[in-house]
Order: sequence, then structure tokens, then C-alpha cells
Amino acid sequence: MADSASITSLPLVFDEPRKAKRPPRHLADLTPDERAVVAKEAGLPGFRAKQLSRHYFARFVDDPAEMTDLPVELRSQLQAALLPVLATAVHTQEADGGATRKTLWKLHDGALVESVLMRYPGRVTMCVSSQAGCGMACPFCATGQAGLQRNMSTGEIVEQVVAGARLLARNQVPGGPGRVSNVVFMGMGEPMANYNAVMGAVRRMVDPTPDGLGMSARGITVSTVGLVPRMLQLADEHIPVTLALSLHAPDDDLRNELVPINTRWSVREAVEAAWNYARVTRRRVSIEYAMIKDINDQGWRADMLADVLRSYGDWGWVHVNLIPLNPTPGSKWTASRPEDEREFVRRLIDKGVPTTVRDTRGREIDGACGQLAAGQA
Repeated sequence: MADSASITSLPLVFDEPRKAKRPPRHLADLTPDERAVVAKEAGLPGFRAKQLSRHYFARFVDDPAEMTDLPVELRSQLQAALLPVLATAVHTQEADGGATRKTLWKLHDGALVESVLMRYPGRVTMCVSSQAGCGMACPFCATGQAGLQRNMSTGEIVEQVVAGARLLARNQVPGGPGRVSNVVFMGMGEPMANYNAVMGAVRRMVDPTPDGLGMSARGITVSTVGLVPRMLQLADEHIPVTLALSLHAPDDDLRNELVPINTRWSVREAVEAAWNYARVTRRRVSIEYAMIKDINDQGWRADMLADVLRSYGDWGWVHVNLIPLNPTPGSKWTASRPEDEREFVRRLIDKGVPTTVRDTRGREIDGACGQLAAGQA
């Protein structure tokens, strides 16, 4: 198994360009104590930071005029110190009668990212980006083909969730007022390649209000293509998020092509790190598997996948989530035939591996898995 020290020798494609300018400091980047320090440095009482946090994380206020418990003469000063604008909505597309909403955001330096709000009966899920672009170069993913522009800050990640919560609180999403119950790091970027900012965002999400959003860690899913050292590190965080491993092939020969990072950490190493996460946290891991016609959907590969997963035991540590491949511009691949998909599911279930097929949302607005490319068309 790879050790955490080996992360320092990752290829340069994992690093954001040196010219990337850091985003403005935001209260979501800071712990409650750090926010109080910043307020005091601005010549303001430290308790004002707590009030500002309540407006941001609990009331979802973005207009200083609505912060009526703050002196009028202090509002602009506090906003400049702790609530700078991190992202501006460029445009929004809707599907499913408005229940699915994709937003294109322009960040402070002009970088473009996308997030998707998906409302289901009984829950609301935000799919968030963690990087502008992605350096993993998976050939079936539109984001991966765009390359990496830069990492996002903790505040920029959290802002996507708060923006969704704001829409729900203001009853601007069909279905009445609501709250964000789930967050999936399955938007643009490889979350584990921006580990510190992602974990900072997770902490802001689970911190109790008004210090954070007060979400359950069990409602947060962190996805990775298999950065093994970071997967091992995540197991030691003691924050019971769900880990999702984007595997897409059970054998190294094919996965080397579909997920190039596999040439660094093999199928066996990635699955072993996923199993370790389940063992340490007692949280079931999700194995993400895009179903690609005549590429990775053969029945024998289903058998191989089941054998790889069950080699670590059959105590319910894993669940396979099959994803019908979503179309992306210029892709040479398409989704599996329905009969091949059904046979793949049958073989996995017959071998005792819990399996479901993802209910795809937002395909018609290029908001589904693998489609986010931050285009302005």
C-alpha cells in the first residue's frame, strides 16, 4: 500500500499553475476563533464575527442592509473584511421542471466553474466543484479534457452550497422552502488533489450553526479517482463522510486508459485504500462505474469487479453505483446497451455485491456526471 509521504512526488499536472492568484479571504476559510481575530484586526469587536457568521451560515443573507443587528456604519467594513464576493453567477439552466438547476460561476480571477442543485422528494443534493478544470485527464469526462486551471479555496467551495441554500430558503426552487441535505464532491475537479481546501469546506459544512452549516457528515460524499495517499489520510480525519471511488474498470490494462492515474496507483491499491476507509470508519464505500458500450460493460468484467471487491470480505463494506455514460462533445464512446447494463447488474448481485444504477439528472443541460465543462454557450 502506498504511504502518505508519496503524495509529494505527484506529477506536476496535479499542481495548479504558479500564476494562480489566491481568492480573497472569506469567513468560510476561517475557524470561528480566526474570524474573531480578523474582526479585531479591522478594529471591530470580535463578537461581530459571530453575528456575521449567523447571517451567512444560518440566515443566508447576502445584502448588508438585511443585517439589522449590526450597526449601519460597520456593515460595509465587516463585509469587506470577512464577506468579499467570491463568485458571480453568469447564467443558470434548469431541467426537471426547475428541480435541477445548473449554475455557471465566474470566480474573482475570471475562472469558470459549475455547480448543480438537484431536488428530490425528501432531500436536496448540491453537486459542487473543487477545482477550476481537472488535471486527471479521464477521456470520457468533459472536465478532465479541459485540463486544470487552478484549485478552489475553501470559501469558494462552501459558497456553492450556501448559494443553493439561499435559493431554497427564499422559495426559489419548486417544491417550497427547504434546505440542502446532501453535498457531493462530484463536480469539476479531483477533490483529493485539493485536499486541504476540500477538508476545510467539509468542516464548515458540518460545524454547528452559526459557525457552519450544521450538516450531517453522513450526507456528504467525497469522490476520487484513486489518489491513494489522500484516501488513507481521509480515513484518519474522523469525519464520517461517504467515500466514493471512481473505478470504471476492474483491471489495470483498461483502467490505465480510462483513468490515467491508475498508472500511479493500481486497481488493487485504490480498492485496498477504499476498503481501509470502510474498515476504519465503518462507513460503506461507493464504487462509481461509468457504463461504456463495448468498453467496460462485458459480463466477465462484472464478475472480475465482484471478485476484486469481495476479496476484502463480504461484510457489506461496499456498494457499486453504475452510471450510464453521459454524452460529451467529441467523445468516441456511448452508454451501454440496456440489456448489457441489466446483465452487468445481475452478475454483480448474484455474487453478493449491492448494486444500483444512478438516476441521472440534468443530462439535457450538460449537468450530469462527467458533463460539467464550464461553457458559456
